[in-house]
Amino acid sequence: MRRAALAAAAVAAFAAALAAQQRPQIPHAGYVYPAGGRQGAAIEVRVGGEFLEGASAAYVSGLGVQARVTQYIKPLSGPEAQKLRDEIKELRDKRAASQKPAAAGSPNVVFTAADQKRIDEIRDKLEDVQRKPSIPAIAEIAILQIAIAPDAAVGPRQLRLDTKDGLTNPIVFSVGELPEFSRKPVRVAPEYNVVNGATPANRAAPRPPEPPIEITLPVVVNGQMTPGTADQYRFQAKRGQHLVVAASARELIPYVSDAVPGWFQAALTLRDAQGKELASADHFLFHPDPLLEYEIPSDGEYVAEIHDSIFRGREDFVYRLAIGELPVITGIFPLGGKAGARAAIETQGWNLPVARVTENFKGKAKAEYPISLRKNGWTSNSVPFAVDTLPETLARPGIGHREKAQKVKLPIVVNGRVAQPGEVAYFRFEGRAGDEIVAEVSARRLGSPLDSVLKLTDAAGKQIAFNDDFEDPGAGLITHQADSLISCQLPAKGSYFLQLTDAQGKGGPDYGYRLRISHPRPDFELRVVPSSLNLRAGATVPITVRAIRRDGFSGEIALNLKDAPGDFALSGAAVPSGQDKVRVTLTAPRTPVGAPLSIHLTGRATIDGHEVTRTAIPAEDMEQAFAYHHLVAEDAWMVRVIGEGARGVGWRSIEKPVKLRSGDATPFQLFVPPRFQLGVRLALNEPPEGISIQSITPDWDGVSVVLRVQADKAKPGLKGNLILDAFREVAPKPDAANQTRRRQPLGTLPAIPFEVVEAAAPRK
Repeated sequence: MRRAALAAAAVAAFAAALAAQQRPQIPHAGYVYPAGGRQGAAIEVRVGGEFLEGASAAYVSGLGVQARVTQYIKPLSGPEAQKLRDEIKELRDKRAASQKPAAAGSPNVVFTAADQKRIDEIRDKLEDVQRKPSIPAIAEIAILQIAIAPDAAVGPRQLRLDTKDGLTNPIVFSVGELPEFSRKPVRVAPEYNVVNGATPANRAAPRPPEPPIEITLPVVVNGQMTPGTADQYRFQAKRGQHLVVAASARELIPYVSDAVPGWFQAALTLRDAQGKELASADHFLFHPDPLLEYEIPSDGEYVAEIHDSIFRGREDFVYRLAIGELPVITGIFPLGGKAGARAAIETQGWNLPVARVTENFKGKAKAEYPISLRKNGWTSNSVPFAVDTLPETLARPGIGHREKAQKVKLPIVVNGRVAQPGEVAYFRFEGRAGDEIVAEVSARRLGSPLDSVLKLTDAAGKQIAFNDDFEDPGAGLITHQADSLISCQLPAKGSYFLQLTDAQGKGGPDYGYRLRISHPRPDFELRVVPSSLNLRAGATVPITVRAIRRDGFSGEIALNLKDAPGDFALSGAAVPSGQDKVRVTLTAPRTPVGAPLSIHLTGRATIDGHEVTRTAIPAEDMEQAFAYHHLVAEDAWMVRVIGEGARGVGWRSIEKPVKLRSGDATPFQLFVPPRFQLGVRLALNEPPEGISIQSITPDWDGVSVVLRVQADKAKPGLKGNLILDAFREVAPKPDAANQTRRRQPLGTLPAIPFEVVEAAAPRK
């Protein structure tokens, strides 16, 4: 009896120490406004999100940008709001009484400047906080002061808040070089709130439009779109100016999970002084963010207008609008070049200083590198230039017919363009029976609007392979995956013809492509999700690793931590052969770490007899329009270890894979110190289909877990990790209205590797 009582007390202590490990309140940043600032500026920004309580620090990637949190605003509860309403009523009554003569024998009522200031404070607080938010995910506000160094590099950064529950996800904050103007932060009134970013309903009395705001060019304007409105900006321009109006909206917040379309779809209009439309755009090429260029016909006044394409709006519909005679690269040719060589690159666009630039890629590895230009002190946008190690050539003109196909020798990368609508390019190469051939187009992923189609035929014209769109999980910002890829085995020795065109019959000087024709080049990339990871000292959390396999590589990938203190532990650290996703666990040190850590995850595999190591790119799994998921790459994998954890209490890792028999039940042992066994229960966390817990039995050394495998759902050869959550059930109090037993979490166990094997043959 005494042993049972001691065990029960130990379990209670164990639960108290570990219950905080499983926190459903994950800090989330929904937007930052303004979403950028100028070099050398000091600005105030608002971060809207959820579970931001205790925000104490802010981190901006890169050098030259410092941020600090100055205030946290949380929506008021009903009683809190009513208390403020009562106070403001008393103050207003006092102000009214002060304006009347005092009754005989009564002192004069004095309404002071401090009283008026308090009224203003309460009114602002009620408007700013008590309003019904569009969605809870952006209802809380953190106010930041951001200082940008004069020499801070121009371009997008990533901002994270550090709260009592850890780091938020990263959100884009841009550093610019143009003068900036920011509208006052918006408050979407309750009557204009819409559910899930939908189109607002028509109203009998629509909101009157605000007059245009006067600006001076060049400038970046920061704003937030409200429902049913358009923001207008009036400026002076001179005849002959090539005016550029470029919106950044979707590139600031790539995906809004609960809106359709799944982002703020900005639309631009340029008007003259009389309101006549001169130019408009709601996209640029295949990019959702619009960009327009217009040659000013005469000196005078002009108005730039921005609104959502279907007039939605709320606080996280944030935009940055660049207006001026600014340099813009709309396309380059070729889209890439050979590593170790110089490349002459044609540039197309507006207000560019040159039509051709030479870049030296000596010593550069196979990768994509940004190309940008400067004119009149302003920097253009950057576009990607692909560098590879294979031989390169240019597509010749006049290869639009099969009999005039361009002969190429493998391996090769062909740089070309579909220069005219309906144009087709043919390439001819020699192959042998059994040759493995890969033909891959890189165009959309390099900024080209080409929607490629590939068709491979033999010398007689018989189709061997065909592909229109090939989905690349590594291109998470492209919703229409329009590049093509063919991988096949040649049936016989002879000549083969590869045909390339645009699926929609379009073409033009900016419809460039890179066509790789080669034998397979097996390789892989890794993504690790999420990019911000929060856990308590001593706790274990699951993470997801995605393998993006290239050219048929299917081998196992061993995972390892880099730049992490030695007392971090990674369990289940391998992506099994033939699989592109695995969930592993990370266990934190048993003492808190003072600040967020930037660490790396690497993957190692043997490919064609050589050891290859790749560093995982941190990513966020973003949902778009309620259904679609995208892996959006981020700049760093940040880990925050907070609070006191389960010191001296832990589950022993299982290193060797547990062999689970298909169609059968398999027991295995988990070590738990005896004093923690009483009442411990386990549940599988996102288990593979067909694997379930049949029973859990305490024993002297821990617990015996029996897993059952359904033969029709989990086949022999399946490998991966099992992740178990520990908990105990707590009985309700006798007088409680709800008599349902509740779960008290005890933490997550280190990942347990498993392999499904054939069931043992029955004994005769």
